[in-house]
Amino acid sequence: MERNNHLLLEIRELPQTEAVAFIRSYHYSKVLPRLIKYYLGFYADEQLLGVVTLGWGTQPLQTIKKIFPKHDLVTASYLEIGKMCFLPSENHNGYFGSLALSTLAKWLRENTGCLFLYTLADGIMGKCGCVYQAANFRYLGCFTTSVYRCMATGEKIHPRSAGQLLKENAALEGVQKKCWLSHEFCAAKGIEKINGRMFRYIYPLQKQARKILDSYPQYQGLHYPKEKDLFFARRTGERQYIQIAQPTFNRDVCQYNPQSYGTDKEV
Repeated sequence: MERNNHLLLEIRELPQTEAVAFIRSYHYSKVLPRLIKYYLGFYADEQLLGVVTLGWGTQPLQTIKKIFPKHDLVTASYLEIGKMCFLPSENHNGYFGSLALSTLAKWLRENTGCLFLYTLADGIMGKCGCVYQAANFRYLGCFTTSVYRCMATGEKIHPRSAGQLLKENAALEGVQKKCWLSHEFCAAKGIEKINGRMFRYIYPLQKQARKILDSYPQYQGLHYPKEKDLFFARRTGERQYIQIAQPTFNRDVCQYNPQSYGTDKEV
């Protein structure tokens, strides 16, 4: 339990159904990661104020090895924040996010053997990671990512959710497999492809972790990204893009996105 400005915050493990219901009510994305190990709730005075899921992305081992190629780290060396959201009353509370993350770091030290807590700020949603910056996470840089958007409904379609569309696209082109939807197929389906940035953050949980992180000069002295570092582009042809303003998405539509509940518990 942590104290900050008279607020006592406690972390408890939650039943999956309760955590998922909270996330679906308050998070902008209804799709959960597939590999979730922990569903955790942030409580104050017995009230559930927030939920975080911890697990891994689609390539758990490759993620940590790519960040720290000189070290023999494994999946168990880190956990990734999959979803984190708070009650609307806490979203504008300047210190609550930092308090939640510091409480989470303490819980991880006491309950896991993890070296690092890793996370991504979704630049496509206009987020550059202010809550992680306030909690003194280390910034690791950014990379370009892509999502699809249904033009009729505004639904955000994660590439991970586009499996059936990719099969249709491959069948139409007479190929065995496709990794990305073609521009022609998207145009016929009323779908657009949008590029943006993802911002990477990491928090060392142990002294050993800080030593590992400090041994990589490319991660030293990086300035935190700000709103000016957000970037958005819409595909207009194969490998052709134009810069656009920040796109909006309809979080209540799930025509293409499955209602994933992240049932996998171990990797």
